[in-house]
Amino acid sequence: MRMRLRAWVLVGAGLLAAGAGPAYGADTSSADSAAGSVQYTVQDLGTLGGTRSKATAIDGNTVVGSSQTSGNAAEHAFVYDLRRHTMTDLGTLGDSSRATGVEGGYIVGESDLSAHGPTHGFAYNVRTRRLLDIGTLGGSTTNVTGLGGDTVVGTSSLSGDMVTHAFAYSLSTRTMTDLGSLAGPSGNSTAAAVSGAIVVGSSSLPNTPAATQHGFAYNLRTRTMTDLGTLGGSSSTANDISGSTVVGQSRTAGNGLTGYAYDLRTGIRTDLGSHFLTAQLISGSTVVGGDGLLSSSFDLMTHASAMIGSGRGVTEVKQITGNVMVGDNFAPNPFAFVTRVDNSDFTYLASLGGLNSSATQVNSRGVVAGSAALPPADPFTANGPFHAAVWVPHTVA
Repeated sequence: MRMRLRAWVLVGAGLLAAGAGPAYGADTSSADSAAGSVQYTVQDLGTLGGTRSKATAIDGNTVVGSSQTSGNAAEHAFVYDLRRHTMTDLGTLGDSSRATGVEGGYIVGESDLSAHGPTHGFAYNVRTRRLLDIGTLGGSTTNVTGLGGDTVVGTSSLSGDMVTHAFAYSLSTRTMTDLGSLAGPSGNSTAAAVSGAIVVGSSSLPNTPAATQHGFAYNLRTRTMTDLGTLGGSSSTANDISGSTVVGQSRTAGNGLTGYAYDLRTGIRTDLGSHFLTAQLISGSTVVGGDGLLSSSFDLMTHASAMIGSGRGVTEVKQITGNVMVGDNFAPNPFAFVTRVDNSDFTYLASLGGLNSSATQVNSRGVVAGSAALPPADPFTANGPFHAAVWVPHTVA
């Protein structure tokens, strides 16, 4: 199905200054510093015939997400080709579906088998246009949390649905591997991310309360799970990995909470401090995270830390790729932003005529995917429906 494309342009924070930006009076000086060098053109990707849609991931010229279908009867996963400006319905495994990741020629996500039934993960081959149910570890439900190369990771229930384990699914062999847990077969574990042959996540421990867990790293080549330990406290999580470095949250010896980074090659653990308690992400040597209100970056090479954005409202980074971070600034509704690690340039991204927008991922060329509000139907509301959108950067003199 070919969708109509609309474009709006935001230069630095110019559109925000004209009244389309945060009503709480955001500091746009860093965005203004980039004015005259980078412009972002927002493009409406449309829907599958329904009222609303959202983009959740981008890789190269491929955007994926979910959209209401005609009559708003159901939500279906979609793939959008930025070169051809076409949106394709990926279908479902029974009732509704949502795409959550894309890399190379594969799209992954989740689909409900029936209106009130269980959820299974799926993989969609862009070349063959086939939707594959990746199955479970014997239980009724799988949830997909990551995609890296040939490997899909997530969490599945075991037979009886009383225990959940992290899994890794090979797209080439179509086999699912149970990663187990640090507490053995009866323990619970969840997978958060994958990089190369290493899957990271969190697991329950033997002879401890069920709520106590440690971050782990699982090597798919050696089929071994490593307990990442803590910063002296009782529990930790592992939330992301880049190369050999894992990031997550840990209790300290004094029962405080802090973010950490752990190098699997050297065993060196870095305490990131209390500003990195939530949503830890890593790209190269740069870690980002938040304290529930503000987000910050941390350079593992220099140990320099910097606040992201204006410091007003609630800032959440959704993804970091190289030097570019994207996310939302809430006040209380979301305003999408893009910012750079190297020079701290911070730019709000335009909506599609409404007030609000939301950014989820950025590709290697700096194209941002997310959703943006259309113009409202009346003067008493701020937003019309949200549509999947991308923001394309253009360098100008």
